[in-house]
Amino acid sequence: MSFFDALKPSRLPFWLLGWGTALAMGNCQASGLRSCEQPPQMSAAQQDRLFRFGALIKAELDASGQSLALVARSGLDLSRFGMRYSHAGLSLKASQNTPWSVRQLYYACDEQKPRIFDQGMAGFLLGSDTAEIGYISVVFLPPADAAALERAALDNRRAVQVLSASYSANAYPFSLTYQNCNQWVMEMLALSWGGLDESAALRPQAQNWLKDQGYSPTVFEVGARPLMWLAHFIPWLRSDDHPADDLDQQRYRVSMPASIEAFVQNRSPEVQRIEFCHTDRHVVIRRGWEPIADGCQPGPDDQVIALDLSGDVVLDRVAAQAR
Repeated sequence: MSFFDALKPSRLPFWLLGWGTALAMGNCQASGLRSCEQPPQMSAAQQDRLFRFGALIKAELDASGQSLALVARSGLDLSRFGMRYSHAGLSLKASQNTPWSVRQLYYACDEQKPRIFDQGMAGFLLGSDTAEIGYISVVFLPPADAAALERAALDNRRAVQVLSASYSANAYPFSLTYQNCNQWVMEMLALSWGGLDESAALRPQAQNWLKDQGYSPTVFEVGARPLMWLAHFIPWLRSDDHPADDLDQQRYRVSMPASIEAFVQNRSPEVQRIEFCHTDRHVVIRRGWEPIADGCQPGPDDQVIALDLSGDVVLDRVAAQAR
């Protein structure tokens, strides 16, 4: 068995696999260590359940009266790292693709380069790593901020002005070398709100504006030098853009959905959030910033939509009413 065979996911020790998963969770094409391979096959019933879940989310988006939302979805189980969400994008009611499509950066495996891609809500959900349980976070911005971001996101020319030519799942947010999907969202916020000079290079300005605004990316404490070394053998991870001090301290700073949401909430405390989750038996909808309990367990004030085994909606209630 060659050294590179030993690095295949099926041969990695659990602790290495988990660490690699943590770093790769910003991967914008496929989840975790299966990057650029086909996702797990879903049954017709599982696909139907996700389509129904997507329809419920779109109904809430329509009812909001908004025309843009920041959205994030779960992928792999990241609970051991204290995280739920891995991939963020911009959901646009006026999308030319279909209403509420998600505009996002994705990594085109065949071309080995990042692209901007519009994906319907159902397709966005199908990118999750499991069909049994899934979470979606939706954040609504103040009207002026939302309008500026919507104008930039719907403008194809502007949407690619802050797109990097090179991709890394763990891209350092204050370097021009690479970019991941969540960092593209952050630089779109800067493009929309930062009053940047569009006659000059925009990515340096965007990153400087984010620094000035106090943006704090997510910190991954790797905690062991051999694990930092392992990143050299995972093709969608890079270390050469990270500060030497971070590497010496065995950590990476990366844009993730949690850091995006923290930034917009700190900027405008009035931003609103809805979290959705599903199992094979129910959907839970929670309004506010307190996360839904692990396992998609509803709280007393959550809206619960029960599903029968076929996936049909059979009940809509507030959890407290059934206690």
